[in-house]
Amino acid sequence: MTPPDAKADLHRYLQSARDALVWKLDGLSEYDVRRPFTPTGTNLLGLVKHVATMELGYLGDVFGRPSGEPLPWLENAAETNGDMWATADESRAFVVDLYHRAWAHADATIEALPLEATGRVPWWPAGKDEVTLHHAVVRVIADTQRHAGHADIVRELMDGAVGMNAENDSVMPGDAAWWEDYRARLERAARDADKNG
Repeated sequence: MTPPDAKADLHRYLQSARDALVWKLDGLSEYDVRRPFTPTGTNLLGLVKHVATMELGYLGDVFGRPSGEPLPWLENAAETNGDMWATADESRAFVVDLYHRAWAHADATIEALPLEATGRVPWWPAGKDEVTLHHAVVRVIADTQRHAGHADIVRELMDGAVGMNAENDSVMPGDAAWWEDYRARLERAARDADKNG
């Protein structure tokens, strides 16, 4: 058995979440990747833009390693929630390329620093703003996985596409009729529980 490599383990889970999130854009129109699917405006391309922005902050700026990427949606005069959606002028290619550059920058930070390295998070309260690289990487993994889950739901509602990637749908086997019956059983169980509760 090989000895554990904490950085490699963290990177593997981070990259898996990154790949899953970007894969959710495949095969969709510019409209569909931007389309708000929830009352709060959750949309696929906005999730990618947000996570790219977050990586550049937590795994760059926080450790004194600014990327130099212009992020106008974070400036004081920017529109509220500007990191959660792409403007008509911000193409899918622009957002995905930004995310890929954020990956490279974050990966370089992870490679260059020990997991015990400390940084300061300027948007956290003073006195509670110190963080280790290990904590920052875990935070970014958790946030990326959370948003990949949002993307899973949005994409399934949009066109029925499910899974982590093209080779792994992560879903029990079953045809459309099986899934329809399964969903109907869940609906009956929910209604029965409501009657009994």
